[in-house]
Amino acid sequence: MTTLITGGTGKTAIKLARLIHAAGHPVLLTSRKGVAPNPFKAVTFDWTDLTTFENPFKADPNIDRIYLIAPIVLDVFPVVKPFIDLAISKGVKRFVLLSASQFNKGGVYVGKVHEYLVERGIDYTVLRPTWFIENFGDFHAQNIRENDEILSVTKDGRIRLVGADDIAKAAYDALFTTKSPNTDYFLIGPELYSYTEAAALLSEILGRKINHRHLTNEEEIATFQQFGISPEYATMLNHAESLIAEGVEEALVGNSKAITGTHKLRDYLLANKQLWITDK
Repeated sequence: MTTLITGGTGKTAIKLARLIHAAGHPVLLTSRKGVAPNPFKAVTFDWTDLTTFENPFKADPNIDRIYLIAPIVLDVFPVVKPFIDLAISKGVKRFVLLSASQFNKGGVYVGKVHEYLVERGIDYTVLRPTWFIENFGDFHAQNIRENDEILSVTKDGRIRLVGADDIAKAAYDALFTTKSPNTDYFLIGPELYSYTEAAALLSEILGRKINHRHLTNEEEIATFQQFGISPEYATMLNHAESLIAEGVEEALVGNSKAITGTHKLRDYLLANKQLWITDK
Protein backbone atom coordinates (compact mmCIF):
# COMPACT_ATOMS: atom_id res chain seq x y z
CA MET A 1 0.00 0.00 0.00
CA THR A 2 1.13 3.54 -0.79
CA THR A 3 2.01 6.50 1.42
CA LEU A 4 1.03 9.95 0.16
CA ILE A 5 3.13 12.91 1.27
CA THR A 6 1.59 16.35 0.83
CA GLY A 7 3.96 19.28 0.60
CA GLY A 8 6.41 16.90 -1.00
CA THR A 9 9.28 19.38 -1.33
CA GLY A 10 9.32 20.53 2.31
CA LYS A 11 12.07 20.11 4.92
CA THR A 12 10.72 16.87 6.32
CA ALA A 13 8.85 15.50 3.30
CA ILE A 14 11.80 14.51 1.12
CA LYS A 15 13.65 13.03 4.08
CA LEU A 16 10.58 10.96 4.93
CA ALA A 17 10.18 9.89 1.29
CA ARG A 18 13.77 8.60 1.31
CA LEU A 19 13.13 6.55 4.44
CA ILE A 20 10.00 5.03 2.95
CA HIS A 21 11.72 4.29 -0.36
CA ALA A 22 14.73 2.74 1.37
CA ALA A 23 12.40 0.42 3.26
CA GLY A 24 10.87 -0.77 -0.01
CA HIS A 25 7.45 0.83 0.43
CA PRO A 26 5.70 2.75 -2.39
CA VAL A 27 5.44 6.50 -1.87
CA LEU A 28 3.79 9.32 -3.82
CA LEU A 29 4.55 13.02 -3.39
CA THR A 30 2.51 16.10 -4.20
CA SER A 31 3.61 19.52 -5.38
CA ARG A 32 2.05 22.43 -7.20
CA LYS A 33 3.99 21.59 -10.35
CA GLY A 34 3.69 17.83 -10.00
CA VAL A 35 7.44 17.28 -9.95
CA ALA A 36 9.75 15.67 -7.41
CA PRO A 37 13.43 14.72 -7.28
CA ASN A 38 14.42 11.29 -8.56
CA PRO A 39 13.53 8.55 -7.86
CA PHE A 40 10.17 9.81 -6.63
CA LYS A 41 6.88 10.23 -8.44
CA ALA A 42 4.75 13.31 -7.84
CA VAL A 43 1.31 14.56 -8.83
CA THR A 44 -0.01 18.09 -9.19
CA PHE A 45 -1.71 19.19 -5.98
CA ASP A 46 -2.68 22.69 -4.88
CA TRP A 47 -4.46 23.42 -1.62
CA THR A 48 -6.14 26.41 -3.27
CA ASP A 49 -7.59 24.27 -6.09
CA LEU A 50 -10.13 21.65 -5.02
CA THR A 51 -10.02 20.05 -8.46
CA THR A 52 -6.48 18.79 -7.74
CA PHE A 53 -7.51 16.88 -4.60
CA GLU A 54 -8.48 13.81 -6.64
CA ASN A 55 -5.14 13.65 -8.46
CA PRO A 56 -3.22 11.50 -5.95
CA PHE A 57 -5.96 8.87 -5.87
CA LYS A 58 -6.23 8.80 -9.65
CA ALA A 59 -2.48 8.27 -9.86
CA ASP A 60 -2.46 5.54 -7.21
CA PRO A 61 -5.70 4.00 -5.90
CA ASN A 62 -3.69 2.10 -3.27
CA ILE A 63 -2.99 5.10 -1.03
CA ASP A 64 -3.85 4.05 2.52
CA ARG A 65 -1.82 6.47 4.67
CA ILE A 66 -0.95 10.15 4.43
CA TYR A 67 1.73 12.42 5.87
CA LEU A 68 -0.20 15.66 6.03
CA ILE A 69 1.57 19.00 5.79
CA ALA A 70 -0.96 21.82 5.82
CA PRO A 71 -0.61 25.02 3.80
CA ILE A 72 0.61 28.23 5.42
CA VAL A 73 -2.83 29.74 5.92
CA LEU A 74 -3.99 30.87 9.35
CA ASP A 75 -7.57 29.59 8.98
CA VAL A 76 -6.41 26.28 7.58
CA PHE A 77 -9.14 23.91 8.72
CA PRO A 78 -11.71 24.78 6.00
CA VAL A 79 -8.95 24.22 3.43
CA VAL A 80 -7.77 20.84 4.72
CA LYS A 81 -11.05 19.28 5.90
CA PRO A 82 -12.42 18.51 2.39
CA PHE A 83 -9.21 16.70 1.52
CA ILE A 84 -9.30 14.62 4.71
CA ASP A 85 -12.91 13.65 3.98
CA LEU A 86 -12.06 12.75 0.38
CA ALA A 87 -9.04 10.72 1.45
CA ILE A 88 -11.08 8.71 3.95
CA SER A 89 -13.70 8.04 1.28
CA LYS A 90 -10.90 6.73 -0.96
CA GLY A 91 -9.75 4.22 1.65
CA VAL A 92 -7.10 6.10 3.62
CA LYS A 93 -6.84 4.56 7.07
CA ARG A 94 -4.05 6.51 8.77
CA PHE A 95 -2.91 10.14 8.94
CA VAL A 96 0.26 11.62 10.39
CA LEU A 97 -0.16 15.37 10.78
CA LEU A 98 2.80 17.73 11.04
CA SER A 99 1.86 20.33 13.64
CA ALA A 100 4.10 22.25 16.06
CA SER A 101 4.86 22.31 19.76
CA GLN A 102 2.66 25.31 20.51
CA PHE A 103 -0.40 24.32 18.46
CA ASN A 104 -2.76 22.56 20.85
CA LYS A 105 -5.67 20.36 19.80
CA GLY A 106 -8.59 22.58 18.85
CA GLY A 107 -6.43 25.70 18.88
CA VAL A 108 -5.01 27.93 16.19
CA TYR A 109 -3.73 26.86 12.77
CA VAL A 110 -3.59 23.04 12.55
CA GLY A 111 -5.01 22.66 16.05
CA LYS A 112 -8.49 22.27 14.56
CA VAL A 113 -7.18 19.74 12.01
CA HIS A 114 -5.74 17.77 14.94
CA GLU A 115 -9.12 17.88 16.64
CA TYR A 116 -10.93 16.75 13.50
CA LEU A 117 -8.71 13.71 13.02
CA VAL A 118 -9.56 12.65 16.57
CA GLU A 119 -13.27 13.21 15.95
CA ARG A 120 -13.24 11.12 12.77
CA GLY A 121 -12.09 8.12 14.77
CA ILE A 122 -9.41 7.04 12.31
CA ASP A 123 -5.80 6.11 12.99
CA TYR A 124 -3.74 9.26 13.50
CA THR A 125 -0.59 10.70 14.99
CA VAL A 126 0.12 14.40 15.42
CA LEU A 127 3.79 15.38 15.46
CA ARG A 128 4.52 18.63 17.30
CA PRO A 129 8.15 19.57 16.72
CA THR A 130 9.78 22.55 18.32
CA TRP A 131 11.73 24.98 16.11
CA PHE A 132 13.85 23.45 13.36
CA ILE A 133 17.66 23.37 13.34
CA GLU A 134 17.38 23.92 9.58
CA ASN A 135 15.90 27.39 10.11
CA PHE A 136 19.49 28.60 10.39
CA GLY A 137 20.01 27.46 6.80
CA ASP A 138 17.04 29.25 5.27
CA PHE A 139 15.08 31.74 7.36
CA HIS A 140 18.12 33.07 9.26
CA ALA A 141 20.73 32.42 6.56
CA GLN A 142 20.80 35.72 4.70
CA ASN A 143 20.91 37.84 7.82
CA ILE A 144 23.71 35.75 9.31
CA ARG A 145 25.70 35.88 6.09
CA GLU A 146 25.21 39.58 5.32
CA ASN A 147 24.73 41.19 8.75
CA ASP A 148 26.35 38.75 11.19
CA GLU A 149 23.22 38.49 13.29
CA ILE A 150 20.27 36.31 14.24
CA LEU A 151 17.00 38.16 14.74
CA SER A 152 14.28 37.12 17.19
CA VAL A 153 11.98 38.14 20.03
CA THR A 154 12.99 35.13 22.13
CA LYS A 155 15.35 37.05 24.48
CA ASP A 156 17.17 34.43 26.57
CA GLY A 157 14.51 31.74 26.17
CA ARG A 158 15.93 28.33 25.36
CA ILE A 159 14.77 25.74 22.83
CA ARG A 160 15.58 22.11 22.15
CA LEU A 161 16.04 22.76 18.44
CA VAL A 162 15.08 19.66 16.46
CA GLY A 163 16.41 18.33 13.16
CA ALA A 164 14.24 17.54 10.14
CA ASP A 165 15.82 14.07 10.01
CA ASP A 166 14.46 13.33 13.47
CA ILE A 167 11.00 14.54 12.48
CA ALA A 168 11.08 12.36 9.37
CA LYS A 169 12.06 9.34 11.48
CA ALA A 170 9.18 9.98 13.89
CA ALA A 171 6.80 10.33 10.94
CA TYR A 172 8.03 7.06 9.44
CA ASP A 173 7.55 5.24 12.73
CA ALA A 174 4.02 6.63 13.13
CA LEU A 175 3.07 5.69 9.57
CA PHE A 176 4.32 2.12 9.71
CA THR A 177 3.98 0.96 13.30
CA THR A 178 1.52 -1.92 13.53
CA LYS A 179 -0.74 -0.21 16.05
CA SER A 180 -1.34 3.48 15.45
CA PRO A 181 -0.44 5.65 18.46
CA ASN A 182 -3.60 7.79 18.11
CA THR A 183 -2.03 10.61 20.09
CA ASP A 184 0.26 13.59 19.70
CA TYR A 185 3.98 13.78 20.43
CA PHE A 186 6.33 16.67 21.04
CA LEU A 187 9.52 16.34 19.00
CA ILE A 188 12.56 17.96 20.59
CA GLY A 189 16.30 18.01 20.07
CA PRO A 190 18.95 16.63 22.43
CA GLU A 191 20.30 20.03 23.58
CA LEU A 192 18.92 23.31 24.87
CA TYR A 193 20.00 26.55 23.20
CA SER A 194 19.01 30.16 23.40
CA TYR A 195 19.57 32.07 20.18
CA THR A 196 22.33 33.96 21.99
CA GLU A 197 24.05 30.64 22.72
CA ALA A 198 23.47 29.50 19.14
CA ALA A 199 25.03 32.74 17.89
CA ALA A 200 28.09 32.09 20.07
CA LEU A 201 28.40 28.57 18.64
CA LEU A 202 28.09 29.92 15.10
CA SER A 203 30.73 32.56 15.89
CA GLU A 204 33.13 29.81 16.96
CA ILE A 205 32.50 27.77 13.80
CA LEU A 206 32.68 30.68 11.34
CA GLY A 207 35.54 32.53 13.02
CA ARG A 208 33.66 35.83 13.15
CA LYS A 209 31.29 37.40 15.63
CA ILE A 210 27.60 36.56 15.16
CA ASN A 211 25.16 38.45 17.39
CA HIS A 212 21.63 37.74 18.53
CA ARG A 213 19.67 40.96 18.01
CA HIS A 214 16.47 41.25 19.99
CA LEU A 215 13.53 42.51 17.95
CA THR A 216 10.27 44.09 18.97
CA ASN A 217 7.13 42.17 18.05
CA GLU A 218 6.39 44.69 15.30
CA GLU A 219 9.88 44.31 13.82
CA GLU A 220 9.65 40.54 13.77
CA ILE A 221 6.21 40.52 12.15
CA ALA A 222 7.59 42.77 9.41
CA THR A 223 10.57 40.42 8.99
CA PHE A 224 8.29 37.41 8.57
CA GLN A 225 6.28 39.28 5.96
CA GLN A 226 9.43 39.81 3.90
CA PHE A 227 9.32 36.04 3.30
CA GLY A 228 5.87 36.33 1.74
CA ILE A 229 4.00 35.33 4.89
CA SER A 230 0.59 36.93 5.40
CA PRO A 231 0.23 39.51 8.21
CA GLU A 232 -2.12 37.19 10.11
CA TYR A 233 0.18 34.18 9.92
CA ALA A 234 3.21 36.36 10.72
CA THR A 235 1.44 37.59 13.84
CA MET A 236 0.74 34.01 14.92
CA LEU A 237 4.41 33.03 14.41
CA ASN A 238 5.52 36.07 16.36
CA HIS A 239 3.27 35.09 19.25
CA ALA A 240 4.72 31.58 19.22
CA GLU A 241 8.28 32.93 19.25
CA SER A 242 7.50 35.40 22.03
CA LEU A 243 6.40 32.49 24.24
CA ILE A 244 9.93 31.07 23.97
CA ALA A 245 11.08 34.03 26.05
CA GLU A 246 8.65 32.89 28.75
CA GLY A 247 10.15 29.40 28.90
CA VAL A 248 7.36 27.53 27.10
CA GLU A 249 9.73 25.48 24.93
CA GLU A 250 12.15 24.74 27.76
CA ALA A 251 9.23 23.32 29.74
CA LEU A 252 8.93 20.48 27.21
CA VAL A 253 12.06 18.88 28.67
CA GLY A 254 10.97 15.80 30.57
CA ASN A 255 7.44 15.82 29.12
CA SER A 256 6.15 12.25 28.97
CA LYS A 257 4.90 12.80 25.40
CA ALA A 258 8.22 14.13 24.10
CA ILE A 259 10.39 12.22 21.63
CA THR A 260 14.01 13.35 21.75
CA GLY A 261 15.96 13.30 18.51
CA THR A 262 19.67 12.70 18.06
CA HIS A 263 20.71 15.42 15.60
CA LYS A 264 22.70 18.26 17.17
CA LEU A 265 22.94 21.92 16.25
CA ARG A 266 26.75 21.93 16.19
CA ASP A 267 26.84 19.09 13.67
CA TYR A 268 24.37 20.88 11.39
CA LEU A 269 26.30 24.15 11.57
CA LEU A 270 29.61 22.44 10.84
CA ALA A 271 28.17 20.51 7.89
CA ASN A 272 26.55 23.61 6.38
CA LYS A 273 29.00 26.39 7.27
CA GLN A 274 29.30 27.41 3.60
CA LEU A 275 25.76 28.82 3.86
CA TRP A 276 26.98 31.64 6.10
CA ILE A 277 30.40 32.34 4.57
CA THR A 278 30.73 35.86 3.25
CA ASP A 279 33.25 37.52 0.96
CA LYS A 280 33.35 40.76 2.90
